[in-house]
Amino acid sequence: MKKISLTGIKPTGELHIGNYFGAIRPALELASSYDARYFIADYHALNTIKNPKELSSLIRGVAAGWLAAGLDPEKVIFYRQSSIPETFELSTQIAAFTPKGLMNRAHAYKAAVRENSEKGNDPDAGINMGLYTYPVLMAADIILFDSDVVPVGSDQVQHIEMAQDIAQAVNYNYKQEVLKIPQAMIQQNAAVVPGLDGRKMSKSYGNTIPLFSPEKQLRKLIMRIVTNSQPLEEPKDPEQSQIYLLYKLFATAEEQASLAARYRAGGMGWGEAKEELFRAANRELSPLRERYEAIMADPAGLDRILAEGAAKARPIAAATVKRFRKASGIDL
Repeated sequence: MKKISLTGIKPTGELHIGNYFGAIRPALELASSYDARYFIADYHALNTIKNPKELSSLIRGVAAGWLAAGLDPEKVIFYRQSSIPETFELSTQIAAFTPKGLMNRAHAYKAAVRENSEKGNDPDAGINMGLYTYPVLMAADIILFDSDVVPVGSDQVQHIEMAQDIAQAVNYNYKQEVLKIPQAMIQQNAAVVPGLDGRKMSKSYGNTIPLFSPEKQLRKLIMRIVTNSQPLEEPKDPEQSQIYLLYKLFATAEEQASLAARYRAGGMGWGEAKEELFRAANRELSPLRERYEAIMADPAGLDRILAEGAAKARPIAAATVKRFRKASGIDL
């Protein structure tokens, strides 16, 4: 039997090309060698998004985005976290085995406390219990589906380690393997995509190129990429240009070599390089954009895909909860 991989997708913003190359494509590749499961972490999004229209729009938009990018709901399990009530039962169950001190050490909580302290505010100002207990709910997400591996960046390893600690505490207490111990799959080779200003593409920097930008908007954004003041005739190092680094994500090996040679020869301005990037990017993103627009135009169909995924997921989740209930003595 294939090992199980689990990928959580938090619907807190519009998908951009950094998400696509850095997270979406590597996560979708797991489906070829793992029993892959993907979920929309909509309850996690509640910690930051309180507007109902915004949240519902983001849930559908992110789900449609992953489908447009190549997620096949016939070959994997794809569901909404909120459609699996067993998630919240297990979260309550494992909370009884989670030390408060472990939550105090969570990166997100510590960062929020530090920010408050730097501003002279009460350390817990604006911090809700959803943020504080975020690692417990995430552990439930992971453990519930008997996950063997969870693909994460290095900044997310702590969450997997917490899930391990919690599952091990349960198993130690009941002297049996009630819960499977997950492992982090660190995505060392995930692409780091430069943004419009040269820094890593991130919503927090406001330097993103949305994945499904209309053609005109895509070109406009690419033309905004920050460049240096090197004159047109001067030879340029392609590897020091964020335009070229983005171009490499979309172009063939032959196209990359050709444009790199033009950089080094001199005589090519930044505007011309941006036009080459736009042509390559639009060529790859146009089919994704068309699929995304078609999926978004059929919200009932999208909801049906997610509901069918939840129907496949719930028996797996119910089995995990049943094991816990039996081990704990709750099921008499």
